Amino acid sequence: MRWRAALLPALAFLLVLVVGAGVWLYLAGDPAERSGGIGGPFHLEDGAGHVVTDRDLRGHYLLVYFGYTFCPDVCPTTLTAIAAALDRLGKRADAVEPVFITVDPARDTPKVVHDYAAAFSPRILALSGTPAEIAKAAGEYRVYYARHAAPDGGADYTVDHSSIIYLMAPDGRFIAPIPADETARQMADDIARHLEGK
Repeated sequence: MRWRAALLPALAFLLVLVVGAGVWLYLAGDPAERSGGIGGPFHLEDGAGHVVTDRDLRGHYLLVYFGYTFCPDVCPTTLTAIAAALDRLGKRADAVEPVFITVDPARDTPKVVHDYAAAFSPRILALSGTPAEIAKAAGEYRVYYARHAAPDGGADYTVDHSSIIYLMAPDGRFIAPIPADETARQMADDIARHLEGK
């Protein structure tokens, strides 16, 4: 029985890698073929209780990242890199709106996710919503996420999720994936390549 308990986390991790690799291969394909399938309407809430939709964010390049505040490593590392990349972009970052959307609405209320993202940068717009609203937003961006109970049967849990930053155009079109494991310098360079005339 012990080997089964040890095998479950390894299988969950393998599943995340396989799904993530599939999403990455799809996103890395021809932009003309993929642009219609990534991004779309969402209806979420910011830390001040205001409704935010995808339409409200038009006119800016978006860096859309899905994660959660209890994430032990990937999310804080990625948000740190995003904040540092924006600093490296200087005035060009004024055209960019970073958006952090939780995949754990049960714990990540709008205020919780706002305070979490603000610790990395006040520029990051953090959004939450009902489970159905989060599922719809994640579906629009082809984001995988799944809740996993704690191995000891306790109340705590983790959420496996794909980890890709989506660079979106001011008109809402998907431009390119930004690898979440890039350094701030690499991320800034990738973003800068797509900022038209900035």
